[in-house]
Amino acid sequence: MPPKVKAVWVCSECGYESPKWNGQCPACGEWNTFNEEIRDTSKQAASALHIKNKMYEKPVLLGQINDADENRYKTGLNELDRVLGGGIVKGSLVLLGGDPGIGKSTILLQVCKNLGRSLNVLYVSGEESKRQIKLRAARLEVDSENLYIMTETDIEAILSEIQQNRPDIVIIDSIQTMNHRELQSSTGSVTQVKECTSLLMRCAKELEISIVIVGHVNKDGGIAGPKVLEHIVDAVLYFEGDKQMSYRILRGIKNRYGSTNEIGVFSMTRAGLTEVENPSLMFLSGRPRGVPGTCVACIMEGTRPIFAEVQGLAATSGFGHPRRMSTGFDYNRMLLILAVLEKRAGYFFSNLDAYINVIGGIKLDEPASDLAVALALISSLKGSALFDNAIVFGEVGLAGEVRAVSYSEERVIEAQRLGFEKCVLPYYSLKSMNLNLQNKIELIGVKTIKQAFEALTLL
Repeated sequence: MPPKVKAVWVCSECGYESPKWNGQCPACGEWNTFNEEIRDTSKQAASALHIKNKMYEKPVLLGQINDADENRYKTGLNELDRVLGGGIVKGSLVLLGGDPGIGKSTILLQVCKNLGRSLNVLYVSGEESKRQIKLRAARLEVDSENLYIMTETDIEAILSEIQQNRPDIVIIDSIQTMNHRELQSSTGSVTQVKECTSLLMRCAKELEISIVIVGHVNKDGGIAGPKVLEHIVDAVLYFEGDKQMSYRILRGIKNRYGSTNEIGVFSMTRAGLTEVENPSLMFLSGRPRGVPGTCVACIMEGTRPIFAEVQGLAATSGFGHPRRMSTGFDYNRMLLILAVLEKRAGYFFSNLDAYINVIGGIKLDEPASDLAVALALISSLKGSALFDNAIVFGEVGLAGEVRAVSYSEERVIEAQRLGFEKCVLPYYSLKSMNLNLQNKIELIGVKTIKQAFEALTLL
């Protein structure tokens, strides 16, 4: 091998480099993730010399920097704008990830339809032909006059096109199909993904062009490529949901220009993704009435209260070891709640199978949903239906107590707006509540799980 060319082994999960192959990555612990890459050191030296001789931007005083309001482009989808913090910031780099077929390309074409009315949009695809994009655009009724389609995988050709025509918005679908000719590694490798993203980031900042890139996911559901990819970009958005279900949840994992707690809810239809302005009504549609084992929980997603139906089922076990299963709720948290119910509240599940299911594909990852899960399980165990038109929120402690949670007033106001008649909440949250709310909805403060069940049981 020539002295100016060397081989290195790079982990496809974390980007760790090693001079030899390893079965297990010493950095991330994954197995069989090392791929061989050929590096041309002469090109790296020439590139370093070019950077050394290049004129750099001089530092300026903080007071001399223009602090005018940031310019944001409205995408035409309010749910997407909510997650982005108000729209796409000019000169930002956004990474959109999700499972295959979840709707990433669909929502981006819909964004092109709205933005193309007043802005120049360049849609670069490395996975589809122009004819395929045209057919999908026709199905989504995308007919923007300012939308340009480019099918190219060479990052240098793409950057040259961007510099010549200066579009307002650039969409790259996807970053794993892009390649740099000077790199010897294969397309989609850690080095290629990292370098192509770095070039796009530099282009976005220097020309103040907003760029949205699509990222594939790995077998664990995370963004494929090195973790540094998420550090380079300004915002990371992730699509959640089952492909077999029509509902999609867009969640912000990282956002330098807004909150990371907001979510956007969409519904997949034949005409593309449509916004769900009131997710609570969607998640509660078709809820059975007067059936044991159902309870309505309230969680906060950013500044938005979300109501979801929690279903619990306790059934006689046919085996010596009872089965536990949880969908949409943390499995270990469910085991903790079952232990508290047995030890502190006197509800015995040790010889019963226990199941928890959250309707609609939403995930309850807030401690405020503990009380709803506990009441759903007790209701199924006792065979007693809970009051239908009531919501529940509160954290369950190991002593069996119901602890206070934040944003109590926001949850109660939303419950009153949707027509709920009762609200069971922690006693110490009720003490700090605005008394005017109690005239519109019945607020029941509880200290223990037993008090909460007795307040809602119909028998």
